[in-house]
Amino acid sequence: MPTILIVEDDTSLLVLVEAALKQAGYQTVTAGSVAQAQTIIDSAQALDLAFVDISLISQQEGGLQIGRMARQIRPNLPVLYTSGQPPADTMQAAFVQQSAFLQKPYTAQQVIGAVSALLGKR
Repeated sequence: MPTILIVEDDTSLLVLVEAALKQAGYQTVTAGSVAQAQTIIDSAQALDLAFVDISLISQQEGGLQIGRMARQIRPNLPVLYTSGQPPADTMQAAFVQQSAFLQKPYTAQQVIGAVSALLGKR
């Protein structure tokens, strides 16, 4: 059963994404900040994908930092970025390889589909 790291500082979205993924059969671990995400990424916790909000309240482009950090420590970890704003070209250039983008607002089915598709590319 794949484990998904969810990094989202909006509690209602975090709960929605976590519930959708659990219902689809995924295990989840959650973080609400760059520091919490780093602790999880640095740990021995098994992770198969990172679901990362690009704009965290504590850090405007914290999700990009998390994606880069995750790939340094876990080179094969796919990253699914999400944001309420479409990414500018310069932001897309900062995405790690083996990643995808999901625009907010999204449905539970869109989350599951995006995660499944990204995991299927591994």
